Amino acid sequence: MNIRRICALYFSPTGGTEKIARFVTEELARHLGEEPAYVDFTRPENRQSEYRFAEDDLLVMASPVYAGRLPNKLMPVYASSIFGSNTPAVPLCVFGNRNHDQALRELVLLLEGNGFQIAGAAAFAGRHAFSDKVGTGRPDGADLEQMRVFAAKAAEKLSKDAPLPPLDIDRSEIGPYYTPLKEDGTPAKFLKAKPLADPGKCVHCGTCAQACPLHSIDAGTLEAVGLCIKCQACVRRCPKGARYFEDADFLSHVSMLEQNYTARSENQLLL
Repeated sequence: MNIRRICALYFSPTGGTEKIARFVTEELARHLGEEPAYVDFTRPENRQSEYRFAEDDLLVMASPVYAGRLPNKLMPVYASSIFGSNTPAVPLCVFGNRNHDQALRELVLLLEGNGFQIAGAAAFAGRHAFSDKVGTGRPDGADLEQMRVFAAKAAEKLSKDAPLPPLDIDRSEIGPYYTPLKEDGTPAKFLKAKPLADPGKCVHCGTCAQACPLHSIDAGTLEAVGLCIKCQACVRRCPKGARYFEDADFLSHVSMLEQNYTARSENQLLL
């Protein structure tokens, strides 16, 4: 294949998916001898356009994993905005050290259905958006080395003058989302939970409103007035640590994760 352009597109509210997307893309670009371009799909304005890729492009598409699948509010946007024309692609999923479940398979099938052929796919563990105790330090040195090897092997496939063979994955129907659990093992129901602001810490800088990928925080009042996908962008990016959640089910789920998912989870590489 003759790759003339490399583009990485990522949704990354807290920065973890972006970090991995850029690392893998830079490794691919180094092997293929092309300068990469980047599209930050986290920004609402960047989700208003269609992205169409040619046969001699390479798309690296990276998404976080939410409840074992692609984020339910983003998946339809992915499907209606990103199109290939027999374009090679490298889908990446980033999960918070619990499990990527069906997300990688879901992203592969979505891209195949939109005109892409898959050169390789991978799910990499990162720090969980909900807690620094889950996935601490991920991706670490061992993860980065796996990314280097993965990118080198994908680039080798792309360098051959031959069609990419179909990826060997399960192509059955995608199942339901993972049900978050509380400490007692019962379902944690925090769909309506929204972040609050500590008035003793908040300096009304507006960082949270700017960071929200759904523009769900009022820029004037800084109240969470719209849909919240619990991405933690406002919490992670607040310079004063003023943003927080107090929903009991959400906090119990975070505690459950901290009690059960601190052991190292393994990445998955498909080539």
